[in-house]
Amino acid sequence: MSLFKRNKKQINPATATNKVVTKKDKQSSQDVVLSRQRQKFAAGTLSLKDIIAPSIIEVDFDSLRVNNSHYRTLFVIGYPRYVSSNWLEPLISFDHSLTISMFIYPQDSGAILKDLKHKIAQMEATVNNDLRRGRVVDPSVQISLDDAMSLQSELAKGAERFFQFGLYITIPGKSVEELNQVTKQVESSLGALLIISKHATLQMEEGFKSTLPLFKDELDIKRNMDTTSLATTFPFSTASLTANRGILYGINEHDGSLVIFDRFSLENANSVVLAKSGAGKSFLIKLEAVRSLMFGTEVIAIDPEGEYVALAQTYGGKVVEFSMNSPVKINPFDLSQIVTEGENELSLKILSIHALMRVIMGDISPEEDAILDRALVETYRQKGITSDPDTQRNEPPLMEDLYKVLIGMEEDKARLLADRLEKFIKGSLTGIFNQQSNLNIDNPLTVFNIRDLQSELRPIAMFMILDYVWTKIKKELKKRILIIDEAWHLMQYKDSAAYIYGIAKRSRKYYLGLTTITQDVEDFLATDHGKAIITNSSMQILLKQSPAAVDKISEVFYLSGGEKNFLLSTDVGEGLFFAGQSHVAMKIVASPDEYELVTTSPKDILG
Repeated sequence: MSLFKRNKKQINPATATNKVVTKKDKQSSQDVVLSRQRQKFAAGTLSLKDIIAPSIIEVDFDSLRVNNSHYRTLFVIGYPRYVSSNWLEPLISFDHSLTISMFIYPQDSGAILKDLKHKIAQMEATVNNDLRRGRVVDPSVQISLDDAMSLQSELAKGAERFFQFGLYITIPGKSVEELNQVTKQVESSLGALLIISKHATLQMEEGFKSTLPLFKDELDIKRNMDTTSLATTFPFSTASLTANRGILYGINEHDGSLVIFDRFSLENANSVVLAKSGAGKSFLIKLEAVRSLMFGTEVIAIDPEGEYVALAQTYGGKVVEFSMNSPVKINPFDLSQIVTEGENELSLKILSIHALMRVIMGDISPEEDAILDRALVETYRQKGITSDPDTQRNEPPLMEDLYKVLIGMEEDKARLLADRLEKFIKGSLTGIFNQQSNLNIDNPLTVFNIRDLQSELRPIAMFMILDYVWTKIKKELKKRILIIDEAWHLMQYKDSAAYIYGIAKRSRKYYLGLTTITQDVEDFLATDHGKAIITNSSMQILLKQSPAAVDKISEVFYLSGGEKNFLLSTDVGEGLFFAGQSHVAMKIVASPDEYELVTTSPKDILG
């Protein structure tokens, strides 16, 4: 036998099988290998979860931190016995960002009826036992029995269904201190609604997840409710501003109802209108003026652009053309001759003249201000006018008299002040502000048109007109609206802005509604006086805004993201109408005749 001869393996034909590797098997094997390779590759790439995931989550027993923000979740365990519709509105409109989750679980009415039957039997037994023993029935047991029997009846008739309801609130904060402060405010608001809330202590992670839009109730803390009770928790009810009296402002864009409101029914009748140019500010206010006239309200408008002239002419109003060549004169030294307890009319007038002089002269140093004050007192004294109300009926001085007093003081700075007044006494502006008043506001609609004045004189004229009108308003108590259009002319000066704010604070006392209109929204909101005027205006109207101003407006008015976008994308004549604690999206509407009268669009006028 050869050493190189290979032995042949014996194969049993009965047990032999042929294994054929098909093309499909090869492909499947390749897919498995490829899938493993893809998994390895995916493990080393950036996923969407990696992008949106926070860098840190720290769970404490009473709060939770995600990156640099802190969160705390409250759950509600107790509700008031009686509620009205939209009773959760104070929580929904809370002036801090909150995440609120409501979980509703329908229950089998049949099973609930069986449980109610046992509960009612137990409570009836308790009541009967007390009666047999001559004891006073526990009021809480009797009330619970009445409620249970009423619910049993409604469930049996099918008029009500039974639910379980969970309410969770997650409060965000930039710091632990802010979180604690806001938590106290939320708990106080809930307490005012007779709602009992608790912290989700040691369950902050579950509470946080329960208020995420994941539809998972990980706290599982529920309260029984019937259909009627559950319906009152509906959080998206539309505010209605349809009153029994007032004027029509527009149409509620949420539900199509009419926005009819009486601004004098609020704590004050002041109004602020903020919008970009061409958004419909003057259109709305002219409509308001026309409709207010029908209810006996006097309207006075300070009109820098002559937009209200046609309105006054149509309705038989009085147009006061205030310009260089106008025969109408206003003396800024006029006194109201009104004696008010606790107020010194002469001192108030001198303060307003101080503000006027700062508008005329610009910056005044403290030393110059003191000299001016002495000069003003002396100017009135030379006319026999003192703090004694009886002397204030004398003829008031003129600006020329102040000029002469400053000249006579023989002080260098007094002379400098006189020089700054000289153009109004002897120079190019002689006579415009240096004559006795010859104007009387005796018409239900009075428009002061200063369109023909040079731009540098407009703030001075507007201040003088405003001061004159305010003096007249204090003389006679009437229901009036005072419109200051393009108020930015005055808001750019600290003293005139303060004067408007002073009127806004005191207007209610004289039955006056002050309407402040401006398109220079950013500058208006950037000043303390601008914000104060808004705070002292119970009615605010926001029309279409520019992207540059909308963030500031959103911050001041606590607008939601949807409302902010609405103001950016809304059409002309649409906006948000705030009245007291309510606000709605509104579209301004006018009849064809009204539209033709109040429109200032060149296209409409020429067309």
